[in-house]
Amino acid sequence: MNLQNTFGPQAASHLRLIGMALLWGASWPSGRIVAQHMPPLAASGLRFVLAAVVLLVWLYAAGGMGGLRQWPPKRWLGMVAAAATGVFGYAACFLSGLQYLPASKAALVITLNPVLTLLLAAWIFRERINRTIALGMALAALGAVLVISHGDPAQLLAGGLGQGELLILGCVACWVSYTLLGRAILAGVDALSTTAVTATIGAVMLLAASLVAEGPQGMAQAFNAGLPAWGALLFLAWGSTALAYAWYFDGVKALGAGAASGYITLVPVIGVACSALWLGEQIDASMLAGGAMAIAGTVVMNWGRRTPRAVAAAAAAR
Repeated sequence: MNLQNTFGPQAASHLRLIGMALLWGASWPSGRIVAQHMPPLAASGLRFVLAAVVLLVWLYAAGGMGGLRQWPPKRWLGMVAAAATGVFGYAACFLSGLQYLPASKAALVITLNPVLTLLLAAWIFRERINRTIALGMALAALGAVLVISHGDPAQLLAGGLGQGELLILGCVACWVSYTLLGRAILAGVDALSTTAVTATIGAVMLLAASLVAEGPQGMAQAFNAGLPAWGALLFLAWGSTALAYAWYFDGVKALGAGAASGYITLVPVIGVACSALWLGEQIDASMLAGGAMAIAGTVVMNWGRRTPRAVAAAAAAR
């Protein structure tokens, strides 16, 4: 059966984006497995070494290596800053947080990413936020607060955040910083080059930090972890990093960034489902209610961001 004849010319791209969401969602329970058996910095360093090898080969095959020689020092400094936030900071907080927090809960906390990104973009880049976007942001933020506080927001005012919650909120801060840095100083760089270079620089940072903070025994412990931990680590490196990014880039190229990013809304849902199925994690009422609100808020935000473009396109067509 011909997929394009049956489902249309862009069906393959849609299916790859669904695969991307599945891989990113499954990264949460996989990360939880790794975090229970390996030191977080050593494991993160190995993950990005393995991912960087694939990404650099992909970049070479795409003919992008030659362009790196033409980059000015300012762009390389931008890459170092992006690697420090989007790879080193995020990866370290990701596995460190999953030592203390269930994967399902952590996956829902990450729904704060687009809320904080839009708020800071409005402040720094003067992006406009319409009423629909503001409603979605409020809904997503309230849902995340319910998840973090176990359904009791007053806990947050009393300093009720645990170490795991703080570390996953660190993931949010790092990813938002990475996104805004990319917009400010990495304009004009293709996504594959950015990902390959930042993954490589971040891997070096993580390995150096592991050697300082965990010592040689940290890497030895990682190498001596069992097959389940190594299977999860290889999945994180080659599945949820290299392959998922390849499918995401294909979706952006074929369908546009807005349509492709809409599939990211599926990630926390898949993360919660995989964590419950694979790890037997319990999903309480506050997670269900807060998660539903956070995901609905993200959908409303995406819809609000597209609405002005649709209106403008319709006006131009008249």
